[in-house]
Amino acid sequence: MPNVVDVRFEYHEAKEIGIGEDRPRISWSYSGEDQSWTQQSYTIEISRHGVTKTFDSDSDQCLFILWPTTPLLSMEVALVRVRASDKNGNATEWSDVARVETGLLNQDDWQCHLIEAETIEQTEGFNRPIVFRREFSLQKPIRRARLYVTAHGIYAAKLNGSSIGDHVLSPGWTNYTNRLTYQTYDVSSLVDHGLNTLHVTVAPGWYCGRLGWGAGKTNLYGSTLGLVALLRVECEEGDPILLGTDSGWQWGYGPTLSAEIYDGEVFDATQSLSQLTQWGSVACKPITDRLESPDGPPIRRTQEIQPIGILKSPSGQSIIDMGQNIVGWLRIKVSGGTAGHQIQLQFAEVLEDGECATRTLRNAKARDTVILDGQGTLEWEPDFTYHGFRYVGVDNWPGTLTTDSVKGIVVHTDMKKTGSFSCSNPLLNRLHENITWSMRGNFVGIPTDCPQRDERLGWTGDINVFADAGNYLYRTGGILKTWLDDLRYEQRRAGGIVPLVVPSVFEGFDQDAHAIWGDVSVMLPWSLYRATGDSQFLARQYSSMKAWLDVIPRRENRLWNYISEWKLGDWLDPAAPSDDCGKATTDPTFVSDTFLAHITTLMKSISEILGEKEDVQAYTVALEKIRSAFCHEYITPAGLVANCTQTAFALAIQFNLIPSEEQEQHAARYLSRIILESRYKIGTGFAGTPYIGHALSKVGLTDVFYRMLLSRKNPSWLYPVTMGATTVWERWDSMLPNGAINPGEMTSFNHYALGAVASWMHGFILGFRIEEAGWKTITIEPTPGGGLKWAEGEYLSGYGIYRVRWKITQDSEMQEESIWVEVRIPPNTAAKVKLPGLEEFKHVGSGSHSWKVPYQSTQWPPEPFVLPFGQREPFPVDESLPCPWDRNTE
Repeated sequence: MPNVVDVRFEYHEAKEIGIGEDRPRISWSYSGEDQSWTQQSYTIEISRHGVTKTFDSDSDQCLFILWPTTPLLSMEVALVRVRASDKNGNATEWSDVARVETGLLNQDDWQCHLIEAETIEQTEGFNRPIVFRREFSLQKPIRRARLYVTAHGIYAAKLNGSSIGDHVLSPGWTNYTNRLTYQTYDVSSLVDHGLNTLHVTVAPGWYCGRLGWGAGKTNLYGSTLGLVALLRVECEEGDPILLGTDSGWQWGYGPTLSAEIYDGEVFDATQSLSQLTQWGSVACKPITDRLESPDGPPIRRTQEIQPIGILKSPSGQSIIDMGQNIVGWLRIKVSGGTAGHQIQLQFAEVLEDGECATRTLRNAKARDTVILDGQGTLEWEPDFTYHGFRYVGVDNWPGTLTTDSVKGIVVHTDMKKTGSFSCSNPLLNRLHENITWSMRGNFVGIPTDCPQRDERLGWTGDINVFADAGNYLYRTGGILKTWLDDLRYEQRRAGGIVPLVVPSVFEGFDQDAHAIWGDVSVMLPWSLYRATGDSQFLARQYSSMKAWLDVIPRRENRLWNYISEWKLGDWLDPAAPSDDCGKATTDPTFVSDTFLAHITTLMKSISEILGEKEDVQAYTVALEKIRSAFCHEYITPAGLVANCTQTAFALAIQFNLIPSEEQEQHAARYLSRIILESRYKIGTGFAGTPYIGHALSKVGLTDVFYRMLLSRKNPSWLYPVTMGATTVWERWDSMLPNGAINPGEMTSFNHYALGAVASWMHGFILGFRIEEAGWKTITIEPTPGGGLKWAEGEYLSGYGIYRVRWKITQDSEMQEESIWVEVRIPPNTAAKVKLPGLEEFKHVGSGSHSWKVPYQSTQWPPEPFVLPFGQREPFPVDESLPCPWDRNTE
């Protein structure tokens, strides 16, 4: 029998406490390799207040099961375990007990105030971080203690000198006028018998710090730092003790002189808290914020990295090389130095002419300053900023700087890793690693465009094109649920327009409709639904989806009337000038119309799932009109597309906008010719990049895309890899072949959008394709090519782990090839498997299955390019890694 594992609630991981749902839906997964096992029924056991009840159901569902009993109360704990039975009545063992604990579910539970400093000084126009302090005494033995806390700003809390929790940059970034999240910490082990001191330092963060490029905006949500906190101590006897933010608190300045998301921190160890610290009174105000518990995991330190070396620049600066472009900060350990000695740390993603390249940061200083106190060894890391960097220029380090003196701290929202990929080609493996690193670095509280310059905003287009790849790599339901709630709020304020960035920062970014960026309101919930099986993503966002389609400006034929003065379209087309990224070779109105057809198709499916019958009919009629108008306007009778570009053909093919099979085949031949004439270089931007591979595979041209994918010349996916990239670049040529940085003002070396190609790698090299939402049933159809000898990948679905492995082998005597394929299917799911070279599907249930069939590889490397005057350019041959599996595949 399989085991019931990972009993969980909504999108919360097991160790989280203080959830905000009083009826949390319950999910569980399975482990084990039982053959064709399916769940026929389940029993949920819930223990509350010492009373245990069981709830039975005849159902094969194990995801997002409705809470079967009365709602939880604030601060209540329930213990839950699950067992299941198969069709023969055989029951699994009980799962491990999962503990669920609610936070403060009602505004009335916050028996405290918002506190602010009565008087405050400004430092260079910015708020200096302040420390709030409260002393209290406990004389009774305690059973448990919880701290519920949030801030106007970002905070770091300590109780009796020990850091509280492992969260960083809390409470994260939401549209604070919509809601402000609070965090719940178990501080039972930190509370002392007798005198206790609670310190909470609050810095500007996203609340009142600078946001946006150029001068940016400050005080977007308010101009004063503040704190809301409630400490609840349950003693062994008597009523709970409540200690909330009130007039009994004090405020003062600590060692952090300044802290900004973009500019970094200035830390002065000589001003550390001491008996000499001056404390002032606080002002108490009513709490007007909508306080809610987070939907998903917090931002945490997730990895520590040791530098690979220390370089010396031409100017004589010591430069730390982390060996990997990361997002987070540096932890330093410094000995020596006199009081007042200043160390400066300048963060940069790349070097130019041997020096830290800071031009790409624009107006972000990205610099930490540490002032020593001369009291021996100092260990320090920032609390209120983060950087995107591989290199750190160090000035004024006392003594000898060594790699043992520093560590790189990787920071991002602590999502569960779900997907993996590896193959025989090391360059493709590095590309996939780069994509994963870029996702990690750009999921710091919200999905951002970049993590290093004066931007770091929630651009809607970036996450829209990357969603399918991202939802394979990590469990994103929690962070993206929160972000979509903010999108819906911002959209209502803008009269249906989806802002270009969420949370919205700039005036004017919510006045014009833009396809792809606005289409995220439909496409992202759909991607999340497909990945998780949670139809609540569709239901919650349905009004947002409809509002977006209603507000799109239309012509009489129901296609786009793209009236914005500046247009996005196939943004960052490689042919666009470096100073005009929207000047793409594909008409932006054409791009908008293809996506209009796509989201209307999705709306038809979504309304069917939600049972909105009138809307099903309306979107069916609308889709017919849009397709007819599109065909009339853009498709010739022979199958050519009005814009003869890679993006135009890819979108028309992928979104089923070419009416007949004959026309589609003609379009496919023309697309292949365009790609050949480009010598297999990529010619797509934001709009076309996620779909070019899928479109080519759809029309039987997978080998053409393998040549594009494995091309090394600029522009291509592997060009940055050959240039030493360890993350995905914003531009195809963020760094030029001579090592110079692209002259464009907008040049990041950590942007995940062009990494959307990972969805093709997962769907065709590995062959994973979702059939029933949530991975309840899938198709596995690996498509070898590009000289690959083997590939493998795993995906941790809500049901359990899927795995696929394939390897091409050759008989040493007969010189005949065969391919070995192994799949692993988790309990309570099923798959259709199509083996390379065979037509029929094999239908399998849970367990491990393997096959070995004859196979004929396509020619690789392909024939050389024939250049003018008869010259020939051979296609590069990549190294082939040995297969790492121990298992005999013969």
